[in-house]
Amino acid sequence: MTRPLSSLAFFHLRRRSLLRGNLLVIGSFFATIFISGFPNTHPTLLLVFPAVLAIYGTSDTVRSMQNRWSFYHGGVMLLLFMDMMAICLILFFLVFPYMESGVQLHPAAVILTP
Repeated sequence: MTRPLSSLAFFHLRRRSLLRGNLLVIGSFFATIFISGFPNTHPTLLLVFPAVLAIYGTSDTVRSMQNRWSFYHGGVMLLLFMDMMAICLILFFLVFPYMESGVQLHPAAVILTP
């Protein structure tokens, strides 16, 4: 007997789901790249929505942790590191366009700029 598609954990927000958490984070990251106009980034506050979705996806991944260590636990830890990297990039795309142009990347640039 087959189960209906709506009975999967992916569609129930109260149940934990690794797939839902990872899809939210990865989808938010690609939405951030699209919204920010990478590589010509421009300031926009619309990037707050993908940031919130990515944080929610990370919390859903944290809910999938087990109490005892196993290879599943280690895999979830790797997914959490991926989530944190994606959130840092999303927040970078959110904050970087608002920074002043006075940020110097190389000490020689201080001498060369008027």
